[in-house]
Amino acid sequence: MTLAELLAQHARRPQQGVPEWMLGYYKRRAISFANGETDLHTHVCWLQSRTFTIDLRLPLQDRQVAAKTLADYSAEELQVLANYEGWEALSEWREPMLSWHSDTSLQLHNRWPEPAELKRFGNCMIEFAPSGAYVEDWRLQPSAPGPLIGLRLLEEREVESAVVRHRGGGLIVCGDYAALVLGRAEPLAVPDGTQLRDLVAAAVGDGAQLARLFNFETSVAQGSLVEGFTVNLSTQPARVGQNLLALDGFEYLAADGRVRQTLDVDGIRCERLFTIDTLEITLPFAQATGFTPGAAAWFERESPTLARYTQPLC
Repeated sequence: MTLAELLAQHARRPQQGVPEWMLGYYKRRAISFANGETDLHTHVCWLQSRTFTIDLRLPLQDRQVAAKTLADYSAEELQVLANYEGWEALSEWREPMLSWHSDTSLQLHNRWPEPAELKRFGNCMIEFAPSGAYVEDWRLQPSAPGPLIGLRLLEEREVESAVVRHRGGGLIVCGDYAALVLGRAEPLAVPDGTQLRDLVAAAVGDGAQLARLFNFETSVAQGSLVEGFTVNLSTQPARVGQNLLALDGFEYLAADGRVRQTLDVDGIRCERLFTIDTLEITLPFAQATGFTPGAAAWFERESPTLARYTQPLC
């Protein structure tokens, strides 16, 4: 069955999870640090399902590396790749704090160890680091009302050989957007504190070792369940412009409530096994959070100056 048919026939949602106002696809507009400096440019994407998050962080397009064979990258290009960030993790909400655990990550150490103190106004979600190190301004990306799908990946395995290609990851679809994470087949056995960029620096020109290190994907895409989703940002340069994933080949496994997808990957027949976080037919992904009656009256009364230059920002 297609992903749309899976959604229609087996809709469900967990009893607990993050607040409604946190669901969807956010892009970071700014991060301001305690030293007075601000970053307005890094591509940072946050897709939120009911109980897990997908996150992608990349430099500007002209600073990203072009797609080529791993062994053909220069040491400098490999360092750019090694500093990409992509992950998925379970999210736990204890108002006003969101924390993460059980992550699947490209990086080998946690670059963002603090929980997030969150509050939303309109399409703007503000995140404070409890330490005071930074504050982030996130903007909910405009979307027509649409599905919220959260599937956590257990593994991707070749059908004929039973070789495991990926373990851990997930798929989130939220309205007009979707993201996919595919974890490494096996964790890298390295000492605590080892950084990916150091391992990559020692593997320049070694295609086999680089393939192990970069056997990971986080991709963000735009589209629909009807037309498909096209990747526009990815930790894998060759994935940009491709379909995020096949939208058919899904099967609901009634015995344990899991989902299996059978699909061709690079010409090889594979199976992906998922657990279900949520399958919801439609959410509004509203840009507004609304006013109290008193605040609404104040805004209307003072709108000649308050609304003089207002416009939506994403």
